[in-house]
Amino acid sequence: MDRLLTLLNENARLTTKQLAVMLNETEENVNNAITEYEKNGVIRGYKAIINWEKVDGNNAIAIIELRVSPKRERGFDEIAGKIMSLPEVDSVYLVSGGYDLAVVIHGSTMQEVAMFVMRRLSTLDSVLSTATHFVLTRYKADGIIMNAAEEKDGRRDLSCD
Repeated sequence: MDRLLTLLNENARLTTKQLAVMLNETEENVNNAITEYEKNGVIRGYKAIINWEKVDGNNAIAIIELRVSPKRERGFDEIAGKIMSLPEVDSVYLVSGGYDLAVVIHGSTMQEVAMFVMRRLSTLDSVLSTATHFVLTRYKADGIIMNAAEEKDGRRDLSCD
């Protein structure tokens, strides 16, 4: 049923009947598998992917690099838990490389995000430093090309010359 997860990840609006046909399974088997995945925490939720640039011009997304001091016996889990509990935070990832955590924030404006980082995120115990990167254009998000249906504008791409 791993193919079921792939299909749901690509389009969570498919009905169990459609999924059953695509998987050559019974609708009952598909329903049972989905219920089991939800119960075991494999499926964590269902979500629409919105191109906010088409809805509202007042939208800012930032990726924030955090260097943190992990706690003895608890590692990074404690500080990650505090950050996850903040309502402005969309995603938190433990990463390898030059920093420890990558945090994705959504806000109305760049200034709102900057103030959140300054007042709420950087002041948390264990946070050693932050670096904020604002997303200027989302070309692809969660496997979806964000502006696929739009015609390319007529301006010449100077980077190809």
